[in-house]
Amino acid sequence: MDARPRVVILGAGFAGLTAAKALASAPVRVTMIDRMNYHLFQPLLYQVATATLSPADIATPIRSTLRDQANTEVLLGNVVSIDRDARHVSLDDGRQVPYDHLIVATGARHAYFGHDDWEPVAPGLKKIDDATEIRRRILLAFEKAETEEDEDRRRALLTFVIVGGGPTGVEMAGAIIELAKKALLQDFRHIDPASARVVLIEAGPRILPAFPETLSTFAQKSLEKMGVEILLGAAATSCTRDGVERAGNLIAARTIIWAAGVEASPAAKWLGIESDRAGRVPVNDHLNLADDERIFIVGDTAAVRWKDGSFVPGIAPAAKQMGAYAARTIRAKLKGGKAVPFRYRHQGNLATIGRKSAVIDFGRIRMTGFIAWLVWGAAHIYFLIGFRNRLMVMLHWLWAYITFRQGVRLITGSTSLP
Repeated sequence: MDARPRVVILGAGFAGLTAAKALASAPVRVTMIDRMNYHLFQPLLYQVATATLSPADIATPIRSTLRDQANTEVLLGNVVSIDRDARHVSLDDGRQVPYDHLIVATGARHAYFGHDDWEPVAPGLKKIDDATEIRRRILLAFEKAETEEDEDRRRALLTFVIVGGGPTGVEMAGAIIELAKKALLQDFRHIDPASARVVLIEAGPRILPAFPETLSTFAQKSLEKMGVEILLGAAATSCTRDGVERAGNLIAARTIIWAAGVEASPAAKWLGIESDRAGRVPVNDHLNLADDERIFIVGDTAAVRWKDGSFVPGIAPAAKQMGAYAARTIRAKLKGGKAVPFRYRHQGNLATIGRKSAVIDFGRIRMTGFIAWLVWGAAHIYFLIGFRNRLMVMLHWLWAYITFRQGVRLITGSTSLP
């Protein structure tokens, strides 16, 4: 029988996939488990939602990515529990997968802060299904407006509200206003797509709160110049089929997009421990549970302290660093060595505002405008997995840049709005 230690990795996001690759030549048996059969590049999901990219451009099959790793197997499955005493993971089909070392990298989903009933009318953006559903609603809103005779209902159809002023909200707002004012401008005969109203709601005093204030101000001015209406200082208090209520006023809108927060996967529940308010699992300096060094929690699932007591941000570079660290630590333990504590190295924050404009914070180096947009694009191309995806995304971007047209304006599924 194979006596090599068994390393089970839950989740094939940035953290999990990085860990699996880092264990390619290690004397272990690696089992990768994910409920989907693909790795998804989430930072570009908003471009699927706004008809610039196809889902296949930002997703890669896990099996093809790991097919050259002889010590690795891939299982399609949905985790329901983790037995820490027996050291096995249980899946919803009854299978039990034993482990010697466990890496939990199951990511996060959008959070509604106790208002889960808002989700049907205000979908978030974490999965391909989310992106194609939002794309369906956005494009369908223009189609319905084209044949709507009632002026109030037409105005509501052409109003798009994004709740949350972080990078996802900012990028969605910029992409939707450009879709309306550029890509769809000549496609309709009875409406003017450029008359669409895009509203960005942020409960705090400024958008992009994780960025320096100067960059937030630049982003706000840029969006407002494009035509986005930005409402600050008050949270949405209701999301319904009629629109969004904020500060006692109703914004009539048929398309609402949720970008206001995330919560971790139910990993804490599986492990039988208490999570923090965001659902993340507290870990020590080695990304382990306090009482179990065999279990690593990485990526968006982990509550990892950083400088000044803040938490490591839930971004791709941080997840990749954690995944690589977990793999190095396992390798060190197999050789009888000791691992140094995890140290996060911040590589900067990036957000695109729209065509030819972005903001970048590299600490001492801050950039805005066209140059920042080029750097943003290069960074996202770099993090994509596979030559085909990199090539296709570059071609789609070049086409959109030259022609002002989005190439994936497909309405799939139902032709009725919620």
